[in-house]
Amino acid sequence: MTELKRSIQEIVEKHLPDENHFIVDVNLSEKSGKTFLGILIDSDSGVTIQACAKLSRAVSEELEAKEMMPDAYVLEVSSPGVDYPLNSRRQYQKNINRELKITLTNGEEVTGKLLEVGDAEIKLSVKNKEKGKKASEEELQIPFEKMKKSIVQVSFK
Repeated sequence: MTELKRSIQEIVEKHLPDENHFIVDVNLSEKSGKTFLGILIDSDSGVTIQACAKLSRAVSEELEAKEMMPDAYVLEVSSPGVDYPLNSRRQYQKNINRELKITLTNGEEVTGKLLEVGDAEIKLSVKNKEKGKKASEEELQIPFEKMKKSIVQVSFK
């Protein structure tokens, strides 16, 4: 199944609308006896429904032409939702100046504003609140390898 997934990723990469778009995830699974192919894409400037539809048609046509999917399958192309964890450096880069909630590999949670994205770590501005004192801010550098999950926090201010 991993070889098939790799081949599908190559097909998706080839049919992305432009260099601003990138693959977030390709998921191949079985649901109720049917094969489900989920493709998540993102873009530096946002993903449109038209981009998803165009990619879906192109990928479907190539999969059919190459007969890569032996049985019927369900294909879904979309962008990751707001609750989908960040999983690539490019996604972090896109979310600079936004609030992130990060679960570390040791189980600790850190929430702060994303300031910078390096090759191996990110820099967050974290508010420290002490009872009876004014909140102070500190900058934390967190290596990617120490992060288990990062979610962008939606603000309704």
